[in-house]
This record gives sequence, structure tokens and C-alpha cells, in this order.
Amino acid sequence: MSYHVPRAEGEIDPTFSGGATGGYPLWEVFIRAKRGLNHVHAGSVHAPDAETAVLAARDVYTRRSEGVSIWVVRSTHIHASDPDEADAFFDSDKPYRHPTFYEIPEEVGHM
Repeated sequence: MSYHVPRAEGEIDPTFSGGATGGYPLWEVFIRAKRGLNHVHAGSVHAPDAETAVLAARDVYTRRSEGVSIWVVRSTHIHASDPDEADAFFDSDKPYRHPTFYEIPEEVGHM
């Protein structure tokens, strides 16, 4: 159910038109703001390798030292569900997940 356009290792992201970054691959940036929180997608950077991508992400997305951890992932390595198939993929026809089929005893009170 996922779609992915396979590319050879080192191949330039076709959605990138060149420019100042020299056609470097696209990296997705995830930042964890505080210990115990989840990493959240912050944006993207173009860089020749992972180490440079982490440094670029730090410079672009953590200007005020608000991050404690950075992840970078080549955008070509991310597999995602197809947005055009969202209705079928995220089918919400699971009535058992809602408490409408259960009788709540009176001694439980208000839930």
C-alpha cells in the first residue's frame, strides 16, 4: 500500500532543479525539542551526505538551541501511503473501537 520511486544511491532528487546547493540530495529533518518528546518533522535540507545534512539542519532549524536531537533521512528512503488511497487505507469502519456497543454498569457512574 505504499508508493516509492526507486532511485540509485547518490542519484539526485528529480524534484530539485539545482541552484546554490549543486543538486545535492534532499534530506528530511526531524527535531526533538526536549527530552521525552517525539521527533517532529521540521523541514528539509539539501546536502551531499548525512553528516553535512545534520549540520545544515542544526543551522537552519535550531537557531535558538531549542533542539536536543536531530534526525535526517534521505527523502528517497521514505516510503509513504498514497494520498489518493487515503479513504481505503485509513478505513474507519471499525465500530468496535467505539464504546457504543458496551453497557456501562450504573455503579461506574459518569465516564
